[in-house]
This record gives sequence, structure tokens and C-alpha cells, in this order.
Amino acid sequence: MQVGTTMALVTASLLANGLLTGATLDQAIKQLPARNAIGAVAYSDYSRAADLGNGLIWYPVLGVGTAVLSVVTGAVGLAQHASGAQAAALIALIIGSIAHMGSTALAAPVNMSQRRAAGDAEALSRIFDRFARLNALRAALLVVTLGIAVWALLATAQA
Repeated sequence: MQVGTTMALVTASLLANGLLTGATLDQAIKQLPARNAIGAVAYSDYSRAADLGNGLIWYPVLGVGTAVLSVVTGAVGLAQHASGAQAAALIALIIGSIAHMGSTALAAPVNMSQRRAAGDAEALSRIFDRFARLNALRAALLVVTLGIAVWALLATAQA
């Protein structure tokens, strides 16, 4: 039963991390670069309608939910006396999730600050450039955390 509970949680955490990583990569690779083609003001209009519209519900539920699920997964697995590679992977999963949330705590207010600069192309460009750098950090942390979740799944399957 112990391995079954941990396996279910690790699987759910892997799926959630995959979804979150995909959403973040979509923003980093496709959405944010579009600002260079359409201009900062037009991109801000889109971002305020999407990211600061429904995104204010979607991103926190997905991001915080994934982080909480991953931390709970690690804690439950460790409480069930995980050892070796499984314990290392679960600890790394917790650390990766905390690191991602830390980077999000830095990035989110930057993106939200575009409201104060509405219509000001220069200010918006600075805001989006800074957000793009922070989002790239988030994306890198998420890719690593997704890899850790795969490691945790493999280590749990072998436990």
C-alpha cells in the first residue's frame, strides 16, 4: 500500500509538472517573443486580456497546485521510509518545486505591473523584457523539476 500511494502521488505530480512546464514553455517560446513582432502595447492588450484575465485563475491554480502536490508527494514518500534514489528524487522534487515558486514570486508581480504602464511602449518593453528573463528562469526550473519528477517515478517504480 505504501508504494502504491507514493506511486499514485508521483504519477499525479509528474502529470501536473508536465502540464505546468508545457504552459510555461508556450509562454516563453511562443507568446512572449510575439511582442517583438506586434509591439509592446498590442502585446500588453493581449496579455492583460489573457494572463491578467482568466490567467489570474488558471496560472495560480496550476502553479500553486502543482507545487503543493509535488511537496506533498515528496513528504508522503519520505514519511513512508523512502531510501536511496527514491529519497533523493523526492527531496529534489520538493526543492525544485520550492525553487519554481520562488521564481514565480519574482516574475508574477513584474507581469502584473504592466497595468500601470498601459499604453507606454517604452515602459512596457522594459517590463516585458524583465518578465521574459524571469520567465526563462522559471521555465528552466520547471524543465529540471519535470526531469526530477520522471526520476522520482522511475525510482518509485523500482522501490
